[in-house]
Amino acid sequence: MLVVALGVAWVLDGLEITIASNVTNFISSKQSLSLSSSQVAFAVGTVYLMGEVAGALFFGRLLDKWGRRNLFMITLGVYLFGGLMSGLTFGHSAFWVYWLWASRSIAGMGIGGEYAAINSAIDELIPAKYRGRVDIAVNGTYWGGALLGTLLMLLVVNHLSVGYSWRVAFLFGPALGVVILFVRRHLPESPRWLIMHGREKEAEAAVHRIEAATGTTRSSLYEIDDSQAIEMTPATNIGFIALAHTLFARYPRRSILGASLMITQSFLYNAIFFTYALVLTKI
Repeated sequence: MLVVALGVAWVLDGLEITIASNVTNFISSKQSLSLSSSQVAFAVGTVYLMGEVAGALFFGRLLDKWGRRNLFMITLGVYLFGGLMSGLTFGHSAFWVYWLWASRSIAGMGIGGEYAAINSAIDELIPAKYRGRVDIAVNGTYWGGALLGTLLMLLVVNHLSVGYSWRVAFLFGPALGVVILFVRRHLPESPRWLIMHGREKEAEAAVHRIEAATGTTRSSLYEIDDSQAIEMTPATNIGFIALAHTLFARYPRRSILGASLMITQSFLYNAIFFTYALVLTKI
């Protein structure tokens, strides 16, 4: 349930990037917005990535305040709203160009917030022994979204009129997101987050619900001896300065490695996949 409910964010991202990169030629057409290649790249790629960064920082902060489960619903709702706005780009004037920029930024904010919420949930709900493979399973669903986006482009969008086909394409993501809202309603709150905020009774109740659900698929769960108990202190208000100190003062090598991988992905992977359709059709 966790893999399905959380993996959909990566499905949506794979779908979104595939759709966005393939509709660039339609958006630049005279029958639609008649934008230049740089304007189209900015509309579907740059503002989307900027929104992802802003969303990860903003919703990541709320994640620690409001809880994982609440943010699962909020971030997905923000993405749905932004995607719906993109599909409702009705006109051809400068106003609608700005409308598209704003809607793409909002959709990116929702996906950026999803990244923060998803990986926090994996860290806190999955035992260390299985965390790596679950992380791969969840994040690997991105390629399912890329495949789905490709099929939708070939079977649906390419057979529609150039003037509105890209608008329809932007609605595929929100349509999928609506379905997954119902799955996420049944996800438990992170017991670790609850107990770190001093809500120990709610944490115990959440653990009991998880154990009850797990007991239906496994024969039994062994008891944990009190000698293995650990003491946890409710977290104080942790801001970005304290986070930066933890990352680069206590774990500098891991932080530099992680930052290098993510920055390289942004400049190489995203740069290519958001604009390769423009290169193939314009040159």
